[in-house]
Amino acid sequence: MRALDETDLHILELLAEDARRPFSDISAEVGLSAPAVSDRIDRLSEEGIIRRFTVDLDQSTLSGGTPVLVRLTVRPEFVDEVRDALRAADPVQHLFVAADGEVTAHARLDGGSVRAQLDELVDLSRVRDYEVSLVESAEWTPTVNGTGFALECAECGNTVTSEGESARIGGSLYHFCCSSCLGRFEDRYDRLEAGANDD
Repeated sequence: MRALDETDLHILELLAEDARRPFSDISAEVGLSAPAVSDRIDRLSEEGIIRRFTVDLDQSTLSGGTPVLVRLTVRPEFVDEVRDALRAADPVQHLFVAADGEVTAHARLDGGSVRAQLDELVDLSRVRDYEVSLVESAEWTPTVNGTGFALECAECGNTVTSEGESARIGGSLYHFCCSSCLGRFEDRYDRLEAGANDD
């Protein structure tokens, strides 16, 4: 696996500002040809660094619910389940999971009972407590910080350098700082998959 260089980071910054920016504009900014920029963007996508190109809508200009911030204190064994349910829910715009397992979602809910709407989004029996706040304004500014931007090992959390490895496991691309972490991750994945198939 090749480490990200300054050109990769600059391309990511430009795409974060405007994902529809033409390759010719990016090439003029970074000093590469448009085909070379295209190749780099393809590589960044293949490595899972760029997951998708999307549209950033100003929801305040559109109708469709009241913006709220929902903080859920989730039972530890259900954090992944609650996260996945909220990730798939149409009203949820941004989702955060804290190290302590608290799940926070920025969503747009329609009028009516908040509890009933939350219960449609996620099984509230998995939740110890929740708090809902009205959002006055929200901004989302993705940035790429050249000094702090690095891939994180899926196994141990260390920074992935040029000696790292990448592997597609269960349909997802993961990055690892070393072959030992890759091996441990694959072993655990295989055990979990075998246990799921036994049920």
